[in-house]
Amino acid sequence: ISLVFFFHSSVSHRFIAKPCALGLKVQANGPQKAQPNAILEKVFTAITKHPDEKRLEGLSKQLDWDVRSIQRWFRQRRNQEKPSTLTKFCESMWRFTFYLYIFTYGVRFLKKTSWLWNTRQCWNGYPYQPLMPDLHYYYIVELSFYWSLMFSQFIDIKRKDFGIMFTHHIVTVTLITFSYVTNLTRVGTLTLCLHDAADVVLEAAKMANYCKCQKLSDLLFLTFAIVFIVSRLGIYPLWILNTTLFELYEALGNFPALWVFNMLLVILQILHCFWSYLIIKAAYKAISKGKVAKDDRSDIESSSDEEETVPRSKTPHSTITTNGTGGSNGTNGYLTGGTCSEEH
Repeated sequence: ISLVFFFHSSVSHRFIAKPCALGLKVQANGPQKAQPNAILEKVFTAITKHPDEKRLEGLSKQLDWDVRSIQRWFRQRRNQEKPSTLTKFCESMWRFTFYLYIFTYGVRFLKKTSWLWNTRQCWNGYPYQPLMPDLHYYYIVELSFYWSLMFSQFIDIKRKDFGIMFTHHIVTVTLITFSYVTNLTRVGTLTLCLHDAADVVLEAAKMANYCKCQKLSDLLFLTFAIVFIVSRLGIYPLWILNTTLFELYEALGNFPALWVFNMLLVILQILHCFWSYLIIKAAYKAISKGKVAKDDRSDIESSSDEEETVPRSKTPHSTITTNGTGGSNGTNGYLTGGTCSEEH
């Protein structure tokens, strides 16, 4: 099923998301390309993508360029390998569609259950609780999706928090699998639905940003920040951790699976705290500057001198030219270019 998700996302990107993006006038081209230069290209591909000060000085003397122009060339060359805004829009649209569907399905399913309103019902009759078809479907779809995310992370848009996101996917897949095997599925459904709520708003905010709808993007980001912090730092510990740490122990006593399950849930809460810090930091910048701040995990590098298009030579007669990266950044993460950090 994970392979089906992976294939379906590729088809959706090409035949659904891309036409929608072009219809919304999402920028199709990526960052500007660096001026061709055989010497710098050789250094970039064979030696280092981030030259130190000593190497920059050597290249400056060799090319008769000032150090700043060489730094700008390497920055452009690194950005050249980054995905376009169109690619990022397609990825966000696919995730938004899935999260919206699975969150709606989860809410409709949980409304009919007794444990949504009374978490002690999660442990009533355990471990001989029947596995209902709706619950089984919910679990299999969520597990397959997270497996596909874990594998696609290696070929999708690369982010600076790759390690943290990979850890999150590992913990999530392990939690879903472990709770399914040990029949802790009732509390598992509550956890899944709670996490999907913020992801829907997040992907919508990212799409609005890629479409350059700044006011809508800012509004959705602030909505996401509220939903994320309330659900992950408020409801999750008071509702989920409370029932797994205390109500479960009171109902069934001590057993090995309890400690493993709670350890994974606590790791998830630690990740929640880290992401909440990033979100609060971005929200503070949004309030102080009047707009949502740039994502700290931006995948497009920028600087104050990006508008310059001609490298400054050490001699006045130099005619060597180079391209500058555009003043508008294509960024990635929880939100981009006027938006905050993510993902998860």
